[in-house]
Amino acid sequence: MMAYEFYSLDDMDGFHFIGILPERRRDPERITEESVINWVRQLLGDEEDIRDIFFGRIKLKNVQK
Repeated sequence: MMAYEFYSLDDMDGFHFIGILPERRRDPERITEESVINWVRQLLGDEEDIRDIFFGRIKLKNVQK
C-alpha cells in the first residue's frame, strides 16, 4: 500500500514530522503533488504556523493479524 509521510519546515526548529496518510485513490491520474498537499492541508485546517509542507512517498507492508 502506498502512503505519504508529511513534514513541515520551520526556520527556527527545522523539520517536524506531521504524520502518515495512506493513499486510497484508485485512479493514479488523480494523484498529483498539489492534490496530496491539499489533502493534508484539509486535515490540518488553517494552521498559520504550518507553512512549508513537503512529503515523501513510502510503501507500507500489509500487516497480518
